[in-house]
Amino acid sequence: MNIKTLIVDDEPLARERVKRFLRDEPGVEIIGEAGNGAEAVRVIESEQPDLVFLDIQMPEKNGFEVVKALDPKIAPTVIFVTAYDNYALQAFDVHALDYLLKPFNRERLHRSVERARQHIERRNSGTIDERLLALIADLKAEKKYLERLVVKAVGRVFFLKADEIDWIEAAGNYVKLHAGRESHLIRETMNGIEAKLNPEKFLRIHRSTVVNVDRIKELHPMFSGDYSVILHNKTELTLSRNYRERFLELFENQI
Repeated sequence: MNIKTLIVDDEPLARERVKRFLRDEPGVEIIGEAGNGAEAVRVIESEQPDLVFLDIQMPEKNGFEVVKALDPKIAPTVIFVTAYDNYALQAFDVHALDYLLKPFNRERLHRSVERARQHIERRNSGTIDERLLALIADLKAEKKYLERLVVKAVGRVFFLKADEIDWIEAAGNYVKLHAGRESHLIRETMNGIEAKLNPEKFLRIHRSTVVNVDRIKELHPMFSGDYSVILHNKTELTLSRNYRERFLELFENQI
């Protein structure tokens, strides 16, 4: 039995690593690659692969959003891939067939493929993919997002309402929360803070920037598909073309 396989990761070297390891796996047919979540959904719908290696942290749509967008009737077996997102691991560990934690070796991928092979054989015999169905149900259920954040400063700890945040930027092992004339550092990753905030209010517009959409005043096209985002307080940010599609989707009925 040939296993039609799709590799989804925004990093070309990461896709190449999976491809190289899969060459030693009998019966695995690589039918394509995708470099972002939106492209992954299109390829899955058109090619209907049996197995997908799906990265979690990607522009446009992350791995969870890809799964959420799928029709359960054609949903493939999914092996999630992640570098460090413990929050994500906790979210899908109950339901995922398997996950690969980067950097993984050839033996670890082999075990995942063998598990997927058995799973696909059972599914082809009529067994319902209960884990993936449960994951899709969880993702489509109403999710509670952070309404306030705990900020530790010198000699004090205080609460900052999420709605008070204008924008967020990456700062090494921290993120910097910009709220009015103040800014606060908290130990968190950009992927982590993005996952915990309401995506209808906070939008990733760059690898290192999340913005409160209510603070956006103007949008100006730039070169190479980027946009300049002007906030009400005159802060100027950049909307990267890699995140443009999700941004435009949010405002498709308004612009």
